Formats: sequence, C-alpha cells, structure tokens
Amino acid sequence: MATDNRINFWRRNVKVPGSVQPVYGAQHPPLDPRLRRTYPKDTKPKFNNLKSKKASSFHEFARSTNDAWDIDDEEDEDFLRNPSPTPLGLHSSTQNQQQQQQQNEAGHTESAVSHKPSSPVTQAGNLQNVQEEEDAECEHVNGKVIKSSSDAYLSTSSVRSTLQKQQSLPVRPIIPLVARISDQNASGAPPMTVREKSRLDKFRQLLASPNTDLEELRKHSWSGIPREVRPITWRLLSGYLPANKERRELVLKRKRDEYFGFIEQYYHSRTDEHYKDTYRQIHIDIPRTNPLIPLFQQPAVQEVFERILFIWAIRHPASGYVQGINDLVTPFFVVFLSEFVTEDVENFEVAALPLDTQRNIEADSFWCMSKLLDGIQDNYTFAQPGIQNKVKALEELVSRIDEDIHNHFKRYEVEYLQFAFRWMNNLLMRELPLRCTIRLWDTYQAEAEGFSHFHLYVCAAFLIEWRKEILSMIDFQGLLMLLQNLPTIHWGNEEVGLLLAEAYRLKYMFADAPSHYKR
Repeated sequence: MATDNRINFWRRNVKVPGSVQPVYGAQHPPLDPRLRRTYPKDTKPKFNNLKSKKASSFHEFARSTNDAWDIDDEEDEDFLRNPSPTPLGLHSSTQNQQQQQQQNEAGHTESAVSHKPSSPVTQAGNLQNVQEEEDAECEHVNGKVIKSSSDAYLSTSSVRSTLQKQQSLPVRPIIPLVARISDQNASGAPPMTVREKSRLDKFRQLLASPNTDLEELRKHSWSGIPREVRPITWRLLSGYLPANKERRELVLKRKRDEYFGFIEQYYHSRTDEHYKDTYRQIHIDIPRTNPLIPLFQQPAVQEVFERILFIWAIRHPASGYVQGINDLVTPFFVVFLSEFVTEDVENFEVAALPLDTQRNIEADSFWCMSKLLDGIQDNYTFAQPGIQNKVKALEELVSRIDEDIHNHFKRYEVEYLQFAFRWMNNLLMRELPLRCTIRLWDTYQAEAEGFSHFHLYVCAAFLIEWRKEILSMIDFQGLLMLLQNLPTIHWGNEEVGLLLAEAYRLKYMFADAPSHYKR
C-alpha cells in the first residue's frame, strides 16, 4: 500500500512547480522591467492565488502554482503557425522537392508502404551528383558564401526569425555592467564636475599627510570615493594598511609575501582527502561568478579566485568555504585592478599585466576580503546564526516602519527568510549591478560596522523602495518572483545615494531606540 501511495504521488506531481525566472545580481544582471512581457487586458494570464490555509503538502503547493514556461506557449504556437516566407531565387530542384513532398503527403498510405528503398549503387550515384551540384553552385547570402540553395534558405530564414524576435522587444539603452567603475549616474552625467574635482583634491590631501586622519577619511568616504583614490582608500579603511605613510610600503611587502607563503604551504593540499571537497565546491562556483562579465571568465582570473578562496577556507576552519563568499572577492579585485587599467575593466585581459602586478592585486584582494569576513564570520558558521538573526531583525524593523508591507507578506504567507537570506548572505550583490555594489561598499567601509550592522538598515530601505510594486502583487508566486528579480539594472550612484540616505535615517531613528524598535 505504501509503495502504491509513493507511485501515485509521483504520478500526480509530474509537473515541476515554481518559476524558471533566472536569479540576477552579481552573477546575473538584474532584470530589466522594460523587457518584461506585457499582455492585452483581456488576455493577461491569471495566476492562481494560494489558499488562505497554508499548504500541507507538496502536492497542494504544486496545484496552486503555475509554471512560468507555460505562459509563453501561446506565442510559440503562433510563431510556428506563421513561418517566414520562402526566399526568392531558390534552385528549381528545391521547389520540385517541396512539390513532391506535398504530393506524397496527399497520397494514400498504401503507396507509402509499397515504396521500396533504392539500391546502394543508386544511392551512391545520387550522393555523387549532389556533391557535384554543391561544388558547382555557390551563392552569396548576407555577404557569406554558402554551398547550396537549402543552406541559403536556412540562413535567410534564421536571419528573419531573429529580426522578428528583436522587433518584438522594446529598444533600451545599453549600460555596461561595471560602467567602467566610474562615478557616473545612470543618466550619464559627466565623469568629473567641479564638486567632484574638489572632493578628489581633498582626498589626495588627506592621503598625502604623514599620518592619515582615518575619521576624517571616513567622513568624506561616506558619500562616495573618487575612482582615482578608491584602491588606497579601501586598503586604509579596511585596516589592511596603517595610517602612517612611511610604514605602508613595508606592510604591503610583508603581507603580500605572507599570502604567497600560504600559497606555497597549503595550496598543494587542495587534492588531499581532507580538503578535496572544499576545493571541488570552490572550483564549481568560480565559473558562476558574474558569468556575463568577460573579466571573470578569464582562466587567469578564475585561478586567482580559486587560490584566494581556498587559502581563506583552510585558515578559517570554523566556517570553511560557504557558497556566496565567492561573490565577496569581486569588488576588491575590480577596484584594485582599476588602479592599473584606464580602459573598460570588464573587458580587460588580466594576463597582459606584469606578473608582479597580478600577484599584488591577488594578495591585496585576499587580505581585504579577510578583513571584511572577520566582521561577519557568524554569517557563515554552522547553521549561519548571523544571517538568521539579521533576517529576524529585518522582519521586526519592517513591521515598525511599514506595517502595510509586513501585513501583506503575512496575508500571502511570504516568509522574510525566503528572500532576505540572499540579501544578507551576499550583501545585496545579486540584487544590484557591480558598479552599484562598489559605490555601496564605499559607505560600508566608512561606517564603523557597515557590513555587519548598517547593512540591516540598507536592506530595510531597499525593501521599502519597492513598496508600490510589492503591494500590487496579490499572490505568493508573484511576490517571490518580484523580490528575487528586482529591476535595478539601470541603477547608478544617484539611486544608491538615495538608498543610503534612507538607510541612515532608519538607523538614526531605530538603532539607539530599542523600545521603539520592538513592539
């Protein structure tokens, strides 16, 4: 009886529930709302609302959930019903073949059954004739030389199909994923204004002093760090470099030598029985890191990331390597690379740099990432208690600052852990373009506990930013799809600045008011 129940269960649940919407952010660019499908009012697909009672089985959840790939079936059928017209100028033999095929389809089944295959000699002769025709008849389609008229048809039809699909999508401006790591707004403001030049001069003055005033540096860094001085400012604010200018070169040399000492001492053990699972997981995750940015798909860069993550993992056995830590290397690597690159960083060939420069970028990225993780390591220890506590704190905070959103989530049984876990685990890197993450981290480095404490208020402000869109969703599936694909691809420094200002306001109101924070 138990066996029959199991068989019947899998027969009932042959359909995979949920959505095939991709996950966006550091690994994928956030979803562009202008590329979302729009439907006429009377043909818009209806999603099944979840029952008010919590689903007691996977089967109940599956029945109440539509598959995202079913939405496009109608359009695909229409597209197949209206094939592109046959291009002019095809060889007469192709037309004869099509006519013959239509006659065969209209004929009786008996004629198809009574048809006998050709002898091997005849087939060989036909193949030879076809080869001679192909060699003798070359045509030009779209500037390319092709061998036969059937190839011409396939090439032309594929081009027309592509054009049809492109015409069905709205035109949008092309914004680079990294935006050359420059301090530009999404509106395309000039890279250097009078105010920005004044700020850059102030930074240079602070950095040139014999003992850099770190408090003053943090104050100026809160509203963004100029690209030209960001690498050294990040090294100072993270605690990697000392404030004393004379000691910096000695410290850099010592720490870089120490890192490559770890490489010589430990990296060969990646194939040992004790560490091979850790290295295997790192090796799998590295190609998934920012797959749409060419920089991170270069073998030299992936090898750098493997070494950084493996050395960090074996030096921190309490947590080891956890998926998501691989994302945290990328901002440091890009910022320190930009110190030597004036062109587009996202397309730069790292192997073209001198070997010593590559080694310095790798060592600096390792130490700065280590400093960051030292403050949030409880996010990655067993059961990830740091993330659990932060998600709970986010829920309490949202219930105080926007009761409508909180009650909306409760009404449709959306748990904060279902979307906010990733926000805490990856520090919003999968919700924002990389250029926005770097700007966000300018402020996090300037805050005393930016990554561990201030990030909570940034997440709350980020959630409230989408208040209108959240309240317009009236089903569980729609809410989760929105929260996992928030449309931030066109965000720039202006949007991040407003987000940080709102987060600071929330922190000012609630961080030092525990009785106000809780009900």
